[in-house]
Amino acid sequence: MYEIDIQTQTLYAELIELLQIVEASRTISSLKGSFSIKGNKGEEYVYFRFYNPSGQLEEKYIGRRNEQTEQLMRDHADGKSDVMEMGGKLKRLSLQIQAGIKQPTDKAMTRVIRSLADAGVFRNGGVLVGTHAFQAAGLMLGVTWTPETTKTMDVDLAIERNVSVAIPMIDSDIPAALDSLEMGFYPVPKLNHKDPSTNFAIRKSQLRLDILTPKTKGSDSPVFIKRFNCAAEPLSYLSYVIEKPSFSVLLDTTPVLVNIPQPVRYAMHKLIVSQVRDASSAAKRSKDLYQAHQILSLLQENRPFDIQPAWDNLIGRGSKWQKYAVAGLAAMEKLYGKLDIQLMTTHA
Repeated sequence: MYEIDIQTQTLYAELIELLQIVEASRTISSLKGSFSIKGNKGEEYVYFRFYNPSGQLEEKYIGRRNEQTEQLMRDHADGKSDVMEMGGKLKRLSLQIQAGIKQPTDKAMTRVIRSLADAGVFRNGGVLVGTHAFQAAGLMLGVTWTPETTKTMDVDLAIERNVSVAIPMIDSDIPAALDSLEMGFYPVPKLNHKDPSTNFAIRKSQLRLDILTPKTKGSDSPVFIKRFNCAAEPLSYLSYVIEKPSFSVLLDTTPVLVNIPQPVRYAMHKLIVSQVRDASSAAKRSKDLYQAHQILSLLQENRPFDIQPAWDNLIGRGSKWQKYAVAGLAAMEKLYGKLDIQLMTTHA
């Protein structure tokens, strides 16, 4: 891994904040409500209060009170739907960060993820998982990973079957978003042709989109999720990693705001995933454990207080969760070295 200089880290933090404001502008543009300002430790923060479709009063955090949030409040009062003047600044910040981290962007992959964002997939609860989330987690933690650890042609998207959101529900048609790209995406048939596809691919290309959802006690069969107009493959142990996701950025000329797992939960989840893969997936298992070790190594230095609560939450979900997590932790330390952390392996 390579540490990102403090100036680039500062630019990244500014970019995240601006993108959240732009997204908030799109979200609240059609809502009737009012802004409020709250103080905390000498800083002022902007919130938007409105009634959701159920008649309940909701409050959405917008950001720190600054020039951009002041403009957003003025635009809403004037009936404007977004803050287009931020576009130039977003591009400049993104290009400056890319120059600072010297990490190339896959243009085809970027187009796919951008189309999902434009369709409202992340606003509607979608979470990027897999290697793209690992890459984005590095930026959040102030590092870039070596190129061989972030190479992938798969886009893994996790979506919940049912979500409770503070904004009116929108339809995020994933197949339509892919069709609009005119890249030749097609649904990959399942072995059981009665099951709907949960994967989209391009002929003569390794580029692939996999749609996942947490497994419940029901069937292993794909689940059709109406608000995304597509089916998702149920996976065990997925609920933990997509709960309470974090904002991150897909860097490109025009950056894209996405949801990814909390880095600590991503690492913990990889411990379990490494233990439930089949015998033919030795290379993927090693990659799981390597990614977990990289993230946990950073966290033990910079955010050690994040680790034990995430571990407690994980092993508190049941005996199988604890069994695989403990086994994954042991396997990780055997392969890549013991970490200077002491995790309690029994849940209070």
